[in-house]
Amino acid sequence: MKKILYISAILLAALSTASCSVKDFLTREPINKFSAETYFRTEAELEMYANGMVNSWLPDYTEVAGGDAYNDLIATKTSTDFFRADVIWGVDKQTGWSASNWGFLRRVNYMLTNMDRAKGNVSEAVYNHYEGVGRFWRAYCYFSKVTTFSNVPWVEKYLQPDDVDILYGPRDDREYVFHKMVEDLTFACENCDANLEDSRSRVNKWLANAFAARVFLYEATFRLNVPYNPSTGEAWKNNYETPQRLLELSAACSKAVIEGGKFKLSSDYPALFLSNDLNKDEVIWGRHFSSDLNGRHSYTRYFHSSTLGQQYSATKDLIHHFMNADGTAITDEQERLSINKEFEGRDPRLGYTVLGPGHQIELSGVKANEQMDFTFTKTGYQIVKWSIPDDSHFQNSLDENSIPIIRYAEVLLMYAEAMNELGQMDADVWNMTVGALRKRAGVVNTGLPTASDAWLKSYYTSGLKNQHITEGNEAVALEIRRERVAELTFESGLRQADLYRYGQCDLVKRRSIADLGGWRGLYLTADEVANGFTFEGAKYTIGDASKGAKNTTTCYPVKSNADAVNTDWFLTEGDHGFLVYKYALQWSDKMYVRPIPQTALTMNEKLGQNYGW
Repeated sequence: MKKILYISAILLAALSTASCSVKDFLTREPINKFSAETYFRTEAELEMYANGMVNSWLPDYTEVAGGDAYNDLIATKTSTDFFRADVIWGVDKQTGWSASNWGFLRRVNYMLTNMDRAKGNVSEAVYNHYEGVGRFWRAYCYFSKVTTFSNVPWVEKYLQPDDVDILYGPRDDREYVFHKMVEDLTFACENCDANLEDSRSRVNKWLANAFAARVFLYEATFRLNVPYNPSTGEAWKNNYETPQRLLELSAACSKAVIEGGKFKLSSDYPALFLSNDLNKDEVIWGRHFSSDLNGRHSYTRYFHSSTLGQQYSATKDLIHHFMNADGTAITDEQERLSINKEFEGRDPRLGYTVLGPGHQIELSGVKANEQMDFTFTKTGYQIVKWSIPDDSHFQNSLDENSIPIIRYAEVLLMYAEAMNELGQMDADVWNMTVGALRKRAGVVNTGLPTASDAWLKSYYTSGLKNQHITEGNEAVALEIRRERVAELTFESGLRQADLYRYGQCDLVKRRSIADLGGWRGLYLTADEVANGFTFEGAKYTIGDASKGAKNTTTCYPVKSNADAVNTDWFLTEGDHGFLVYKYALQWSDKMYVRPIPQTALTMNEKLGQNYGW
């Protein structure tokens, strides 16, 4: 969330170019032909304005799946500049503080400031519902701002030109801003109506509670794991909500959705991501796609194109997070199985997320098992979670599968985590949350874990600056982390958000337990390297880059580890081992917050710069 729309250099430059004054901009009505004196008097007008917010701000498909592209478990052709080791990120590169970034907030506050005209014309319940809708969107806007810049100005009214103390004033403390967000979301949870639209796009009681649970859990665990405000470098003051209180609020909001009885887990996990219709049982918030309505999207193409996008690829460490179907964790020996074997006996969600044996597609109209293509996967593991199994979609933007934004499954996991952090996890909570999800997936629910899984413990501690896992039961916390990966991979940027709130974004740099300088992929024996291997009837080879081997549909060219540079492949054991796609990344703790853009600082030095930048 990037706020001060009115004071960035970009905005003022645009105003100057257009020969209009700051006053002209600030007093301009935000919607054409809306009269400030007469609008917001009826329920129909409140509804129309609220629908406009949905039309403008409902997350699109790039935010839902693309938002999770850059993390420790997904390899990409290149990385975002923010993480690249060969890029110096700074105030000149940072954006997010221009007029367009703050227009969202201005439109919300315009409604909240003017909607009192409806009092007396609509019922108290209707009025409070639409106030709750506005306050939901304001908190939604601010959550992005806070997680991006930490300290930001809190603006809760429609600004006028003489509000110079806000327009050109300092930023507010993150804890105060978050306190105001708590107030907004609490009001929305208590006052938005409980009606469920088939579209699953409008704000209601259930969405408000689910989103609030996500926000409160994020902030609580972030403060537990990053022991200082990243804007200042100073310890949290806890003058408002403490982490304990935020966990209680997250648990209460999750429980409200659970006890509301409106949602349940779908029996068909893969259909959640491939169906043209949103699943009304499980999807709390979602987006429809249809060529007859609002067009199509390109998920399948992004996961099958050698030229479009970042060639998103699963990693061995993502694969390792999926347990065995009998409820046991996988072994080191299983990590070294051929791709033809390693999917056997595993959590079925693995095969719904990553291409394994037996994945059928329509190939030129004929049913066939999908083969790997080494030109658009960097690790040998292709993502299939969002991909329509039809090759006519592979190079064309034809997808009409609807997009879940918040699912009931996430609510269950948030409730489990909050209860565990509060020290209130028991068998009943486990069985209704993690246990229920594993049962739905076809994994044996073995009940509350009694000991921490060694691989998970190592993955989330080895070489990391912050090795704190939980305030609750460590074994349970690690299994919840595992379950969030297996259930929610490539959804709504949740994995990247998890790394931030775990205080373990150095995982982005380290990736696998041993820092290999890249993403870990397939395991290949010496024989498979020397003679190739088959998958779904196709022959795949590992070539020697020093002898001119090139990357093709069926070949990876490898170099020695010593000779490999960014975008090369190497094998961890020389003539065998894990295939690694080399790409150097960076992380330092100042990166838990972005710098304030130079353009904004030039116009308002009172904003100040974030700690370390």
